[in-house]
Amino acid sequence: MLLQYLRSHAITNLRLYGGWVHERPILPVPTEVHAQLAAQTFRMLADPTRVKILWALLQEEASVTALAEHIGSSTTAVSQHLAKLRLAGLVDSRRVGTFIYYSAQDPHVHRLLAETLSRAEHETGVASGADHVYRA
Repeated sequence: MLLQYLRSHAITNLRLYGGWVHERPILPVPTEVHAQLAAQTFRMLADPTRVKILWALLQEEASVTALAEHIGSSTTAVSQHLAKLRLAGLVDSRRVGTFIYYSAQDPHVHRLLAETLSRAEHETGVASGADHVYRA
């Protein structure tokens, strides 16, 4: 009955949860620019190799060779993925002599990946109380 009253009086920022009415702010729809940038980030994260590369680089910087060895991929594949991640602004690089070291420092991407990997951990049956590998 309360919910019907609220709906009939166009009170749209209140939601009924478990018998209690809670005020919940209505968030604005993302702007086109923000939606495009978010979609670009998700496209970059839609490849398992790029997820592994980015997660490794969020832990510490590395060269292409070290990354390839660490994630079990070829240097050619890692190099191509790094180029895409760099163009998307998700990875930085610095040159030391003939070596190029890559890193990823974005705390937003770190939280996004940690949450997504944690969800994957739960979906694959991590026992309750077990240590979680992925932390933001």
